[in-house]
Amino acid sequence: KGCRKRKSVRGCVVGPDLATLSMVLVKKGAEEIPGLTDDQRPRRLGPKRASNIRKLFALEKKDDVRNFVVRRELEGKKKKKAPKIQRLVTPALLQRKRYFRSQTRARMVLSKKLKQDYSKRLVEYRQEQKELRAAEVAKKKKEKKSS
Repeated sequence: KGCRKRKSVRGCVVGPDLATLSMVLVKKGAEEIPGLTDDQRPRRLGPKRASNIRKLFALEKKDDVRNFVVRRELEGKKKKKAPKIQRLVTPALLQRKRYFRSQTRARMVLSKKLKQDYSKRLVEYRQEQKELRAAEVAKKKKEKKSS
């Protein structure tokens, strides 16, 4: 960590002047490589996402994931540390979801009512305008006849 990974070293030629090489072990041979394959080191951290914890411990949907989080002990202290579980379905989350849905539904009902009121008022307004225009036309006709 912390240093740039070299993708290629002068094509494929490796010399004694190189300090480090970045490699991936593809196939294990008959002999052990000291410091690399001879010791088994456990992973430092476990999964953080709820679905990955379920997959790791082969849990069912109803099992509580919080009891199966991989905890690590702090050096020099008696405390244990555990990650905050992501994508955990909690009652609070479900309540929030219900609340947002109800808000959306209420907005839809309100907008529908407002639209109906507007269309009703528009019809009334158009009728009023029609009557006013008819009265104006009749007035002009009357004036024309009298002159």
